[in-house]
Amino acid sequence: LIADKDDTFFRELCEHHVSGQLKDAPEHVADPVLQMMGKPENSVYQAFCKKYKQINEKLGKNQFLVPYLMSSHPGCRIEDMVKLALYLREHNMYTEQVQDFTPSPMTLSTAMYYTGLHPFTGKKVYVPSGGEKRIQRAVLQWKDPKQYDLVVSGLLKAGRRDLIGDLVPNKGIPARPPKRR
Repeated sequence: LIADKDDTFFRELCEHHVSGQLKDAPEHVADPVLQMMGKPENSVYQAFCKKYKQINEKLGKNQFLVPYLMSSHPGCRIEDMVKLALYLREHNMYTEQVQDFTPSPMTLSTAMYYTGLHPFTGKKVYVPSGGEKRIQRAVLQWKDPKQYDLVVSGLLKAGRRDLIGDLVPNKGIPARPPKRR
């Protein structure tokens, strides 16, 4: 849609085929992770979001994007998940649903997951495993009191102690875990 010089299809989509929310699949915002996923860089998604907003404003519609996000994809590190979480915070977004990478047959991502190598380049690919997979997912669910300890662990591993504490309102997490309901 971004490469299309004519907005006819995009306008048609927004005007007649979205009922308030359009689910989209940026999956991530960190360019190295997007590259491993075979997706264009984040700037393409940002251009899509901007164009979607502009078209909806012209149409007088108040419609939203609902992003599908993924954790623990081959090539994704905790630092990348912190970047994604910060992106969500900056855009006043929060997600309760996060897709943890699940290998599926006949995909490049699955080949990287099982071999730790990129099949086209032969270069090593970082593959999150074990407890780190839980931490990556938890970082995106920073508001959930049950995830607090994992989020703190992830922020410390990412070298982002600056995001822990009451002095960073609306950016980090509290110094103490919130009370569970």
